[in-house]
Amino acid sequence: MAKKEIAGLSNLLPARKKAKAKRAKAAVSIAPPEGSRKEGKRIGRGRATGAGKTSGRGQKGQKARAGYKKKLGFEGGQNPLRLRIPKRGFTNIFATRYQVVNLKDLTEAGFSGEVNPEALKGKGLISRPGMPVKILGVGTVSGKLSVTADAFSATAKAAIEKSGGTCTIRPDYIPRVDRKFEKKAQRKTRLGKGRA
Repeated sequence: MAKKEIAGLSNLLPARKKAKAKRAKAAVSIAPPEGSRKEGKRIGRGRATGAGKTSGRGQKGQKARAGYKKKLGFEGGQNPLRLRIPKRGFTNIFATRYQVVNLKDLTEAGFSGEVNPEALKGKGLISRPGMPVKILGVGTVSGKLSVTADAFSATAKAAIEKSGGTCTIRPDYIPRVDRKFEKKAQRKTRLGKGRA
């Protein structure tokens, strides 16, 4: 009794079957460039191979054992270079981290009239409207803009006012130093829905 052939897409559609055969034939002829693939070194297979007995690890010691892992920058227990070199400066934990927007960004985004952190978020210029925003003076501004932000550079302020616009400091901004004394409810109100 003949084997019952299972009907598949390739059997039902001759064109598809032909294309499948063509791809299979092409795959056979594909080969990597000569010399690009190299077989791994066979270790621990006798002295004649050059990598027998200790398998290229030398005799004893931590590096000869299985599971050895060297920590980056480790120098065998002596004071490592990263600790020997002199240190300078410090990180100010009370510094205000601003989201920076330049005048050229406002021009490229096509703003006209009112500009506030929510509008900047809508154009993808900042990620969190509830956090501090500073306008810097790189580029030029066209038309009157009423910009509301947490800080302005002197150049940016002069350029906006020169074009007939206004610069307004956001009233509800709380510096980071005072945030630890802020009540949870106040913070939620200031940021809208949690961290924006």
